[in-house]
Amino acid sequence: MAVPTRLPVAPAVPFAPPAIGQDEIDAVVSTLASGWLSTGPRVQEFERAFAAYTGAPHAVALNSCTAALHLALLAAGIGPGDEVVTTPLTFCATANVVLHVGATPRFADIDPATANLAPAAAEAAITERTRALLPVHYAGRPVDTAAFRRLADARGVALIEDAAHAVESVSGGRKVGTTADYTCFSFYATKNLTTGEGGMLTTASEDGARFARIAGLHGMSRDAWARYDRAGSPHYDVVMPGFKYNMMDLQAAMGLRQLAGLARRLARREAIWRIYDEGLADLPVTRPAPVAAGDVHARHLYTVLVTPDTGWSRDALIAALAARGITTSVHFRALHLHPFYQARFGFVRGEFPAAERVSDTVISLPLSGAMPDADAERVVETLRQLVLGERA
Repeated sequence: MAVPTRLPVAPAVPFAPPAIGQDEIDAVVSTLASGWLSTGPRVQEFERAFAAYTGAPHAVALNSCTAALHLALLAAGIGPGDEVVTTPLTFCATANVVLHVGATPRFADIDPATANLAPAAAEAAITERTRALLPVHYAGRPVDTAAFRRLADARGVALIEDAAHAVESVSGGRKVGTTADYTCFSFYATKNLTTGEGGMLTTASEDGARFARIAGLHGMSRDAWARYDRAGSPHYDVVMPGFKYNMMDLQAAMGLRQLAGLARRLARREAIWRIYDEGLADLPVTRPAPVAAGDVHARHLYTVLVTPDTGWSRDALIAALAARGITTSVHFRALHLHPFYQARFGFVRGEFPAAERVSDTVISLPLSGAMPDADAERVVETLRQLVLGERA
């Protein structure tokens, strides 16, 4: 009896593979060969290039966006007894750093159309203890930075932006990185610009940038490159109990090549975005809203909300996609629904209904500057099969 031939299984569609080319590899190898691996000339070059790209007067390279957020809060003078208004629909680092400086995160609900912190909700959450607003550019869609700037100025509080998803974003014609007192970027492995791990802080404040450089390297007055360069001196002063937040030249070398390819990779993600928009248009899922005039969406995450009309729960649909080789993610489970925040602050379900709706129903589909059209088309085909019962 003949044994049926087993059909080949298609390789998995990864969620967000980094778009790394030979340029990045060569840059890292060259740095390895240079003999200088940690903070040095390539970090300085990366900072200058990133400042020029955003238009910010100052850019400080760090080892994560979390470090940038932490230092931004400290530079803004946020500390014990203060409150920081932010969104519950974000990664835990956004709120964790508020706790790290001894302050309290005060959540406000999102705009249901954009999933960004709603300016009106943020204003309603301000109290006499509020010292900063911390909006997040969710999925790469810029917040209404002009509205938050007006609100911060009217209330006399700092404006700090979490731009982990938003390297390429523009809000109302202004580049993200120049619209706040401090803006914090992520270069994590899945981000639009990656250095593996890493981040950047941009600011117009010379004092703030100086503080971040010193506090981000143990509180030392001079970094290793300044001490060991041919014209340097080995002496330094410790002027504060700082942190180990510095970026390495190995990372910066990669970052410089990634920065040069930003426009090309954004165009690739925009092409994938169009495939999703067109292929999912008639499905009973909520797709990302159109981009506002004057804005540039960084296209970091393509998120859909699973409605009851699909016949699926969100988690069941995620499992069905995974069984068919489609890797997805969830951005995010709202912070006030996590055990720590509920135990610490007494949050309960129902306090932020718009954020909860996204939290309960969102799926982030595969998206990357390294993603071919065929993978996106397979995602669309698989979703259509699952939701509509279509067959290839």
